[in-house]
Amino acid sequence: MRIGELPRRTGVAVHLLRYYEEQGLLHPQRRPSGYREYVEEDVAVVRRIRSLLAVGLNTSTIATVLPCLRDTGDRLVPTCSDLLADLRQERDRIAQANTDLQASMDALNSVIAAAPADVTRQALASLDV
Repeated sequence: MRIGELPRRTGVAVHLLRYYEEQGLLHPQRRPSGYREYVEEDVAVVRRIRSLLAVGLNTSTIATVLPCLRDTGDRLVPTCSDLLADLRQERDRIAQANTDLQASMDALNSVIAAAPADVTRQALASLDV
């Protein structure tokens, strides 16, 4: 299938498909004319890429883990033993980022809560709340 068909099948924009190719995540064949030619498996690969992006992995990490994942239809399953250590490391990184964001949220809530009543009233009135 040509590049125009893959977005229809995956919901992913053409420029992102080209980006995935630049990052080494997709490997379409090239026709003699230079046009990209995708195969059915590329639909599944794009879906795996999107799933991994959604859980917070970056494309360089995805390039490392993608060859060691199998899609069972309802989940991705690691197929390489050394992949688990990498995935745990990524999970820990995401957990730390979540902790840092929660600390930022708590600090911001403290600042907001410290606002005098008249400032809070004015702010709420300007929002038409």
